[in-house]
Amino acid sequence: MLGEELMTTIAALRRLVHRRLRSVVPDPPLRGAQVELLQVIKKQPGIGIAPAGRALHLAANSVSTLVNQLIDQGMLVRQTDPDDRRAARLWLTEAATQRLAAWRQARVELVADGVAGLSVADRQALAQALPALRALLVALDAEEERSAKR
Repeated sequence: MLGEELMTTIAALRRLVHRRLRSVVPDPPLRGAQVELLQVIKKQPGIGIAPAGRALHLAANSVSTLVNQLIDQGMLVRQTDPDDRRAARLWLTEAATQRLAAWRQARVELVADGVAGLSVADRQALAQALPALRALLVALDAEEERSAKR
């Protein structure tokens, strides 16, 4: 079944890339969900926990756990929202910014090297699949939004 094979392959690729990056990117080691949260905060500095959870499709308590871990590692700063004292705003530290840049560069180089080793036909097939993969992401995200509103 295409859906199962697609998800199995993408998950294996993500795990392999993450595992290979651990030896290249400096400490402290970060789990995949931690990196994803840092990426969300980089794109939306000052984001709150609930919106970050929605962006990652995670429960707020799971995001809170990740936030606490990343604060302990010196990667995040949590500040009280001046408009709503019950809410928190999340900001990257300089260490996190540098870590994400190093991680992104290493990831780009690792995957580019792997892609370069493929045949021309395989590289073309990957490039041609990207629009369909993006459309699948949009469709699944829209379905999740519809389900959340019910």
